[in-house]
Amino acid sequence: MSHPAPENSTPAPSLKPLHACIGDDLKRVDELILQQVRDDIRLIHDLSYHLIASGGKRLRPALTLACAQLCGYQEDRHVRLAACVEFIHTATLLHDDVVDDSKLRRGEATANDIWGNKPSVLVGDFLLSKAFQLMVADGSLDVLRILSDTSAVIARGEVHQMMVAGDPETTEVTYMEVITAKTAALFAAASELGAVVSGRSDKQAELRGFGMDLGIAFQLVDDALDYAAEQEALGKTIGDDFREGKITLPVLLAYADGDEKERAFWKRTMEDAEEQKPEDLQEAMRYIAKHDTINRTLERARDYCNKAHACLNGFPESDVRDALAETVDFCLSRAY
Repeated sequence: MSHPAPENSTPAPSLKPLHACIGDDLKRVDELILQQVRDDIRLIHDLSYHLIASGGKRLRPALTLACAQLCGYQEDRHVRLAACVEFIHTATLLHDDVVDDSKLRRGEATANDIWGNKPSVLVGDFLLSKAFQLMVADGSLDVLRILSDTSAVIARGEVHQMMVAGDPETTEVTYMEVITAKTAALFAAASELGAVVSGRSDKQAELRGFGMDLGIAFQLVDDALDYAAEQEALGKTIGDDFREGKITLPVLLAYADGDEKERAFWKRTMEDAEEQKPEDLQEAMRYIAKHDTINRTLERARDYCNKAHACLNGFPESDVRDALAETVDFCLSRAY
């Protein structure tokens, strides 16, 4: 299974230009996060620190910092709000892992696998409360509205995904609603905050659109990679979505185009994921390859990346605009 190389793929896009623009601020975000999770209750401290130390790309807070810089912001409110965005993201990861009964994230044991489900849910609530404390400390009703609305949208998206889990007859419209709520909404809010702290209400819609399109593309690529054999060759875990019965676009496309035997396979393996056989993942990947649904999903992601690029056109040329554009390209290049 191979994918056509993306346009302008040499040199490979990376997040280095983004980090070059915001590196100092991102360090301040990390320091603030660590300060906020220090707690006399050892379990809160240990579990929170485990999540934060496990890293990740810090992409969402980076968007807040970079979009503020794009709007000419030169003070420090954006640092607190970027930390707030990361707390919301981390809390949702904790809750997601409990709901999905996940054992690994980024190759490391999940918090719920180490400490159990109850502590993970409660510490997730703690991190959300920290986010709201930072929102209130900022003092902006616009900030509070954007982030509280986003938190509600994410939670609703989680419930929506749970309701359609295991149903391969889910519509593409429903799938897009789920990933928009679960993933893209926080990308959109993180980006929009850059305009809010800068007092650039004229740029809020553009940056919100940028984040939304980038977030949708990011999730589409993630969903494609879960069935990409190349990822297994690189030592990365594949098939997590399949084992959890998650309905993603590669599956929906394969189900829609499949014959009666294939549809029966998807219904059996998705509707009761716990009853899957060891060989089922390879069969799923054969059907995914047969109907070329990875490439079709990636083409959809490319369309959203192009829309995200267009949202940046209204800003003057600068290093940070170029870095954000390369961040969009990086999102897609992860698949190649």
